[in-house]
Amino acid sequence: MKTGQKLYKKAKQLIPGGTMLLSKRPEMFLPDNWPSYFSKTKGCEVWDLDGNKYVDMTIMGIGTNTLGYSNDEVDAAVVEVVHKGNMSTFNCPEEVALAERLIEINPWADMVRFARTGGEANSIAIRIARAASGKDKVAICGYHGWHDWYLSANHNKGDDLSEHLLPGLSPSGVPKNLKDTVYPFHYNNFEELKSIVSNNEIGVIKMEVVRNFGPEDDFLQKVRDLATQNNIVLIFDECTSGFRETFGGIYKKYDVEPDIAMYGKTIGNGYALTAVVGKKEVMEAAQTSFISSTFWTERIGPTAALKTLEVMKKMQSWNIITEQGEKVRKLWKSLAQNHNLSISVSGIPALSTYSFNCKNAMEYKTLITQEMLKKGFLASTNFYACTAHTDEHIDNYFNALDSVYKLLSDCEKGNRDISDLLEGPVCHSGFKRLN
Repeated sequence: MKTGQKLYKKAKQLIPGGTMLLSKRPEMFLPDNWPSYFSKTKGCEVWDLDGNKYVDMTIMGIGTNTLGYSNDEVDAAVVEVVHKGNMSTFNCPEEVALAERLIEINPWADMVRFARTGGEANSIAIRIARAASGKDKVAICGYHGWHDWYLSANHNKGDDLSEHLLPGLSPSGVPKNLKDTVYPFHYNNFEELKSIVSNNEIGVIKMEVVRNFGPEDDFLQKVRDLATQNNIVLIFDECTSGFRETFGGIYKKYDVEPDIAMYGKTIGNGYALTAVVGKKEVMEAAQTSFISSTFWTERIGPTAALKTLEVMKKMQSWNIITEQGEKVRKLWKSLAQNHNLSISVSGIPALSTYSFNCKNAMEYKTLITQEMLKKGFLASTNFYACTAHTDEHIDNYFNALDSVYKLLSDCEKGNRDISDLLEGPVCHSGFKRLN
C-alpha cells in the first residue's frame, strides 16, 4: 500500500467521511489505489506523497485553479501579505478594493459581501434575499452547497435534488419543519417554475445560469421577467461558472442580469474567497440580519482575488480555457468514434464531462482512472481546463487514453471482461456512507 492510501486509511478512522469534500474522496476516483494526498503542485502537475508526478487532466482542484496550480503572480502577492500580517484588530483594505473591482465587473450591482466558501456564499445570498423579499420560500435549479436551507428540499418528496448534481443526498440532521420551503425546478422548464411560483409564496429564485447545457427559448429572460413581476429576488449562482467564459459571470453571454450574483472557485485561484454581489436595494437587507464571521476578515483571500482578477484580465484566461476545453471535447468524441464507443459530452467547454452510454459506464470510468494513473495522468471522465494546459499536455493525454479506449472497446465487443481488468472496487457515483 502506497503512502497516500495508508494515510487515507488512517483518515477514515479520524475524520467522518475521510475527507472534507465529497468530490475529493478517493472512492470517487479509484477506491484502494488513488494517491489521495499531494506534496506539491505547479502548473497542471501534482506530486503525491511518494514523489510521483502526474499531469492533472481531471478536475484541477475542483475547478479552483484556472490559472494553474501555484501561479507565480498570485502566490507572490499572497506571500507579501503573509509577511506583513494576515489578521488584525483592524480590517484589511484589500476587501474594499476587491468590492470596488467586482462592482466594476458587474455594473448593475452596488454592494458586495465576502465569505470563504461556496456554501457560505449561497447561505448568505439566501438570507439576504429572504430578508429583502419578506418571503421564506425558494425555487432552486442547480447545485448550491450543503447547508440546511438547500438539503431541506429532500424532505419534500424524497430525493428532489437527485437531478441537481448529486443524487442520494440525505437530509439527515436537517430540521424536518423546513419541508416545503425549497422547491427544485428543471433547467429550461419555464412552465414548471411558473407553476411553483403560482402555487407558493416564493420570495427567491436561485439558479445556476448554465451547467450541463445552455438556455433555450429565451429561458433566462423569462425567469428574469417572472421574478420582476412577482417581486422575487433573482440570484445567479456563478460559484462554478464565473470567469470561465467571460470576465465575470456567464450571465453576460445572455444579456440577463440578476439581483444577486455569487462568485467562488476561480476568483482566488485556489485561495479561499467567495463573493456575494448585488443591487443596493437587496443587499441593504443584510443589515437587518446577523451575518458575520471572524475568518471572513482575513487578508489572504481578498489579496489573492485581486491579483487573480488582474492576471485573468491580462491574459484573457476565459478564452484560453474555453479553447482548450473545446479541443478536448472534440478529441473525446473522435476517439470514442474510432473505438466504436458511445459517449455523451456535457458541461461548458472549460468544465467538460462525459459518460459512457452503456451498462458498464462506472466500471469503464474506473478503468480509465486506473490505467491513466499508471501513465502519469490524473484522469477520469471530465476535464477542467486551466491556462497551464498546453497542446502538448492534451496530445500526450490522448495518446495515453487511446490504449485505454482500446481495452474498453474489447470489453464492448465481448473479447475482454471488464471485471478482469479492474484491480480494485468500482468508483462511487454519488453520496455514500463509508465503512
